Amino acid sequence: MSPPEPIRFQREGRIGLVVLDRQGALNALTRAMVRELSDHLRRWKDDPEIEAVLVKAAPGRAFCAGGDVRAVVETVRREGVGAALPFFRDEYRLNWRIARFPKPYVALLNGVTMGGGCGISIHGSHRIATEHTLLAMPETGIGFFPDIGATFFLNACPPGVGMYLGLTGARLGAADALTAGLATQFVPAARLLELEARLVAADPGTVAFVLEEALRDLVAAPGAGELEARLETIRRCFTAESFAELVDRLEAEPTGWGREQLAVLREKSPLAVRLAFAQLRRGRGATLAEALRMEYRMVRHVLESGEFAEGVRALLIDKDKRPRWRHAGLEAVSEAAIERFFAPIPEGDLVLDWEGI
Repeated sequence: MSPPEPIRFQREGRIGLVVLDRQGALNALTRAMVRELSDHLRRWKDDPEIEAVLVKAAPGRAFCAGGDVRAVVETVRREGVGAALPFFRDEYRLNWRIARFPKPYVALLNGVTMGGGCGISIHGSHRIATEHTLLAMPETGIGFFPDIGATFFLNACPPGVGMYLGLTGARLGAADALTAGLATQFVPAARLLELEARLVAADPGTVAFVLEEALRDLVAAPGAGELEARLETIRRCFTAESFAELVDRLEAEPTGWGREQLAVLREKSPLAVRLAFAQLRRGRGATLAEALRMEYRMVRHVLESGEFAEGVRALLIDKDKRPRWRHAGLEAVSEAAIERFFAPIPEGDLVLDWEGI
């Protein structure tokens, strides 16, 4: 029996249904998957027979754990940075298209949702969390930075929260994802099929109304989270104007939680942590398009640096968990070293439109 397609597209009633089915890799996105989804959105945008899009995963642990970073690193090793950059070009264009999609875009975050999985959900109109949701942007742990438009959506979180999530890679359950503004509703996993069935059965011209009606019926309380109680502490620590000030605030935080977070940061790539801090500070007030263009420049420089390849090797390939980072610690990374990651690149700036894929 042949394996299932890693991503499937179906018309169900007036719904464009997208099913991620690569659970053996936690639905990690390949370039082909990204391009197929982007092309379907381009066509569905103007299709009067499609009134909404629903994105879900086949049964398993994950909604989508991110992009296929091992494939990216292998491409860089085999063919060079220029050959790997098109993956990010296509992914960032897809993120922009999701945000600009003119119809309801409903993502069911029923499982692990990280990195690129956030990119194909958070930019949509409806991000439905369940009791199985585990959401994070863990990129600094593998020598990368929170991309896929995170410059935009992390800065839209409550004060300091986006910086906290982007630097530490903290994992959020449903309640915390709602507090952060990254999820929009909580629906128990057992009721997701009912939500889908109601959308599929909707009469022509009524899908948007049926969606809101169904959510009113199916939304539940997610239970207690941890983030809400820490919002003031996070604001006090993670709104620092400089990285040195951030370190000082974490060290001075009276409960000891700040020192715990500083210890977490010291386990990450020093370069990636410092870069993410600069990225999120620089990107305050940026539009999504501006954020994606900046991240596209950044990604080329990061791929050239070798830090990402080393992080993927240590954490995901060899799994020795002993990355040989370029810098000895957070304080060893200079501002000049960070600044070059924002410089123009030979390929030119990212073009965001609905033309082609």
